[in-house]
This record gives sequence, structure tokens and C-alpha cells, in this order.
Amino acid sequence: MWLSPSSRIWLAAAPVDMRLGFDGLAAKVQGVLAADPFCGHAFVFHNRRGDRLKLLLWDGLGFWLIYRRLDQGRLHWPRADAGAVELSAAQWAMLVEGRPWTPLPALGKCLPTFNTV
Repeated sequence: MWLSPSSRIWLAAAPVDMRLGFDGLAAKVQGVLAADPFCGHAFVFHNRRGDRLKLLLWDGLGFWLIYRRLDQGRLHWPRADAGAVELSAAQWAMLVEGRPWTPLPALGKCLPTFNTV
């Protein structure tokens, strides 16, 4: 996708009405997420069932509104109570492909040992 390396991807925690368009979603970015919809970051919204999402992005000339609907299954949305969750590019790719993702477990500290045989 054409996000710049400095762009960030924000996922809105609460589901929204998928009938909202450019202006309605930009108002959600300002009101609910307390962010500037013209900052060049991507803002992603989902429906209650979790099988659709919309991405709103300002590119300096106008808004892009991208709509994704899965024919089968659900998107694996990260859990959040309110506000927005920031995703990495890799997490975003897995989300739009419908793949489940979870953070990797923390690894314990490993101390090397030497065999003196």
C-alpha cells in the first residue's frame, strides 16, 4: 500500500456504522480518537461483526477511503477497550489478510554455558 514510512496505522477500538463516509469517519477521528484526520496517518475502523473494515487516509490532496469485506470468516482484531491501537506494517498486513496474530511471548534470559570436556 502507499503509506509513507512515517505514516502510522491507528485502529479504532470501538466498532462504527459502516455507512459512514469521508466526513463521518473524519469526525470520528477528531471526536473519538482525538487525532487530526489531515496528519497523513491511516485510521482504520471496523463493524460489530468484524468482517468489514474501512481505512481513512489523507494524502495531502484529498482523502482515500478503502473498504474491505471478507466473504468468509472474520478479521482478527486486537483487543482494546477504548481509543485506538497502533499497528506495525506487519500486523496491518496480517489483519487485512484475515490471519490471526498475537504478540510473541517474552523470552526468558538465556545464559550461555560452556562444556569443558
